[in-house]
Amino acid sequence: MKRQEHHVVTNPNGGWDVKRNGAEKASVHTDTKQEAMDKGRTISQNQNTEFITHGKNGKIQQSDSHGKASTSHKTKK
Repeated sequence: MKRQEHHVVTNPNGGWDVKRNGAEKASVHTDTKQEAMDKGRTISQNQNTEFITHGKNGKIQQSDSHGKASTSHKTKK
């Protein structure tokens, strides 16, 4: 079974998106990264998914597990 994830990523038209892995459309679009992180973390906690934050360059900056059988992995910014 594929791990369920929510990602905070830049939107090519500006702002930041929260997207579930495999989804074409964003769950949430915000003007700032912090807003996307706050809203995305709540969604991830409610849906028990991995929460992954990317930088402007697309690289993973932070990862938090909110799944039932997962452990938390945090990386430095």
